[in-house]
Amino acid sequence: MNGNLIRAERNVPRYTSYPTAPHFTGTIGPETYASWLAALPAAATLSLYLHVPFCTEICLYCGCHTKAARRRDPIERYADRLAEEIALAAAAAGRRKVVHLHWGGGTPSILGETNIRRIVDRLADAFDLSALREHAIELDPRQVTRPLARALAELGVNRASLGVQDFSPRVQQAIGRVQPFEIVTSAVAALRDAGIRNINIDLMYGLPLQTIRDVRRNVEIAASLDPQRIAIFGYAHVPWMKKNQRLIDETALPNLSGRVAQARAASKTLAGLGYVPVGLDHFAQPADELATAMRAGRLHRNFQGYTTDRADALIGLGASAIGKLPQGFVQNAVDTGGYSRAIEAGRFATVKGVALSADDHMRGRIIERLMCDLTVDLDLIARDSEAAPADNFSAELSALEPLAADGVVRIDGRRVTMTEQGRPFVRLVAAAFDAYLSREQARHSIAV
Repeated sequence: MNGNLIRAERNVPRYTSYPTAPHFTGTIGPETYASWLAALPAAATLSLYLHVPFCTEICLYCGCHTKAARRRDPIERYADRLAEEIALAAAAAGRRKVVHLHWGGGTPSILGETNIRRIVDRLADAFDLSALREHAIELDPRQVTRPLARALAELGVNRASLGVQDFSPRVQQAIGRVQPFEIVTSAVAALRDAGIRNINIDLMYGLPLQTIRDVRRNVEIAASLDPQRIAIFGYAHVPWMKKNQRLIDETALPNLSGRVAQARAASKTLAGLGYVPVGLDHFAQPADELATAMRAGRLHRNFQGYTTDRADALIGLGASAIGKLPQGFVQNAVDTGGYSRAIEAGRFATVKGVALSADDHMRGRIIERLMCDLTVDLDLIARDSEAAPADNFSAELSALEPLAADGVVRIDGRRVTMTEQGRPFVRLVAAAFDAYLSREQARHSIAV
């Protein structure tokens, strides 16, 4: 696997979309977005993502679009803009059925119970929530109180993702997120007592000072709380993008072989605890719907990670939020000032996006199936596509031969399948089908 370690030093996208966000351009603006919404088929269902770009403090490892909020005024104004954007989206898209609703950030609960309730009421007025299957929210365990948990449950939240990252006090100090185990336990108890039974716990590997022993212990402690899902993400060190990461001591980060060993240790430990691996970095209890969807080949991947969401369109609400429609991707202004000014003026805050070609749709399906199923039948995808690859993917298959020789991937005719030992390297295999990667200037995190 030594050759894999060398190749894994490549910087490749995380493939939560295709094309990836660096290829969005300013040619897609508010007018295009409005026309795409209006053109949705009559029976189209929606998924809604609400982004709240505020935290009480910024953790050193954070790579999200968020900032520290010291006062309430900016948060209150932002809640007003969210409510106004919801009205804009509904005016363009119509009162459609919503099947998934997800709050992310940042720390969405920083809005406060009153604002969250107001926004949910606005959503209920603007859209049809009668078919809502999942209402999820990302939470900082340090901010979870029993009143908040009760309020969320009353509003229909039925899944909560807790950002834990690591349980070791030594590592917590190194990443600027001190969060004793008792706080996490208290948050889980508050949510379950309120009736929110579906709990996800998010962990990370590749953090400063982190060891294989730490990763195993993190997984064991997280599993002791009996969450339905555990995700363990590789820390993406991108200090050229995130200034807060420049405060991390790079000499304390594990090297590439250490990261691979940590990822494997986490996977092996979780398997021993009865969790089923889902895609690249998620694990679920066997009866959880994520595991069920994976077994049925119905797993999907979007900007929130692995999901059972099968909505026809994803509407992103809030600064930096990304939406996906049949015609392409759109993204709102990243800065809250630019976002707010657009919404106040009564127009969408769309600043960039990409219109999808037939080839984009085809390659996006290939990459999604690889990331979700760890296998893909190229002939089947091509047969169902309006695109026709000129060389029948011969260039892509040739590019995968070194990985096949190393035992990372199997190539059987036109079927590409990750081996079990190759699972951590699936992003490298997906990258072989990325027609944009060779000509882009963007920098990404390393592949593992």
